[in-house]
Amino acid sequence: MTKPAIRVGVHEAKTRLSELLRAVAGGQEVDILRSGEPVAKIVPFAPRNLRAVGFDEGRFTVPDDFDAPLPAEVEDSFYR
Repeated sequence: MTKPAIRVGVHEAKTRLSELLRAVAGGQEVDILRSGEPVAKIVPFAPRNLRAVGFDEGRFTVPDDFDAPLPAEVEDSFYR
């Protein structure tokens, strides 16, 4: 079960920013209110997924003529 968001006014948020950021780092969300209406939300960053290197190794082979010049008719089509 998730904790209910901490709700604070703008002035209180400025005064307690360090404390609120510690709460956010612990998984808590903070709603910032102006005249009793929510105007912003501070939420923790989602962990970044690291990409696996070499996952598709062997699925594609680069042909020997990969960097060979294109046929003239293909190259000419770029300039029409």
